[in-house]
Amino acid sequence: MSTEKKPLKIPMPWRYKRYYMFTFATIFTLVLPWITYNGNHFFLLSFDKLKLHLGFIQFDMQELYLMPFLLMLMFLTIFGMTVVGGRVFCGWVCPQTLFRVVYRDLIETKILKLRKRIKNKQKEPDMTKTENKIKHAVALLIAFLLSFVAAADFLWFFVPPEDFFPYLADYSNHWTLIGAMVAIALFLVYDIAFLKENFCAYVCPYSRVQSVLYDEHTVMALYNTHRGGDIYDETHHKNFTKQKDLQAFEPNAECTTCESCVTVCPTHIDIRKGLQLECINCLECVDACTTVMGKLGKPSLVTWSSDYEIIEQKGKTKFLRPKVLAYAALLVGITVILGFMGGTKEHMLLNINKENRLYSTKHIGEGKVRVDNSYVFLLQNTENKKLKFYFEVIPPKGMEGKIKIAKPTKPFTANPGVKKKKIVTLRTTEVLVENDRKDTIIPITIHAYALDANGKKSTHITVLRKSTFVYPKKSVIDKLK
Repeated sequence: MSTEKKPLKIPMPWRYKRYYMFTFATIFTLVLPWITYNGNHFFLLSFDKLKLHLGFIQFDMQELYLMPFLLMLMFLTIFGMTVVGGRVFCGWVCPQTLFRVVYRDLIETKILKLRKRIKNKQKEPDMTKTENKIKHAVALLIAFLLSFVAAADFLWFFVPPEDFFPYLADYSNHWTLIGAMVAIALFLVYDIAFLKENFCAYVCPYSRVQSVLYDEHTVMALYNTHRGGDIYDETHHKNFTKQKDLQAFEPNAECTTCESCVTVCPTHIDIRKGLQLECINCLECVDACTTVMGKLGKPSLVTWSSDYEIIEQKGKTKFLRPKVLAYAALLVGITVILGFMGGTKEHMLLNINKENRLYSTKHIGEGKVRVDNSYVFLLQNTENKKLKFYFEVIPPKGMEGKIKIAKPTKPFTANPGVKKKKIVTLRTTEVLVENDRKDTIIPITIHAYALDANGKKSTHITVLRKSTFVYPKKSVIDKLK
């Protein structure tokens, strides 16, 4: 009876799944800046118009207190991903990796045939041949054109498409925008065609941070030394280059020393050496070993697993561990805070400052004295349409209707994004307080609002501001009577 094992069924390579992920990310980032709701974008940080759009809600630059929460959310998400899945962000989400895959696997290999095989990323094209030089120049040209698209897409999150293209047409007044786009495109070409994966290994600070975040349950691409054998010693020097030498030392070693996992690695490392900061968890080494070992009827020697499960062999990987739960709790907490702060956004900005003069008084006959307090209202309409704003005074209990707005007599008309300054006078002809010793400071609330489509007070565009009304002491009032 034959003891030869039947080949195993090879699952869909991780590489194809990454391609799907990259395709989705590309379409998503290209389409998102074009989507608007009520004239607002999902995310837009406009330094030109001093606006922040978040979740299709528009915020003024004075409301940029949201940005630290966004940054915390972003970094905690990346750190949380690292704790769970190693440098999975680098291999599956990072734009630099996406650009490199498009340039190397699609342009150089599939389209121009400059590289012979996707599975051999170690062998560089022979640039002494004229044909390869021409293909390299064409690859650079295509990369340059795609880099301009990528640069424009990046800038659309700061200058929306509806402004971006008119600004390009009016290039004489927008050299900063054009210069930024050219600089980004040139950097991308240099990065993807010349710097390559050296960016991941030597430039990106994330590779230095990852080692602090890892623990024994962090999932990453790992070579199973228990099955495959020790190719390297403790000082990372290679022990064996041929399978027969390996099996002479370790008879049960399954590694074929084909080095498919090495030739396919985009960052030029040997996964059999153990954890290395250059590894971006692209899992191409897993695909390579799965194919080779599958033909022999054996599971892959390189798997996406943890030290706890593969190297230490203590049991199954624990995903819901305290560190992961802590990151999840922080992410949920910050998301709730961000949602609450975004949901309580004020659709008009109003600052109220009292004038230096405490009050003015005037006798109006019949033993009555008029008391005026003046204020400086600084108003800004943060909506995308022209609005009229109305104001009313909410005095303390027992003084309802006794303090009224004397000037201006008409509502404020405010254009979108324009700050408007008005002098507002509050007036009373009633005796509010009788204090023989000093002036009385009365707390009041100013209610500013717009009208909705039905002519009623809007529940959407409304703000309340605390202020004070100063009423003179009794001797001042008595002198004027």
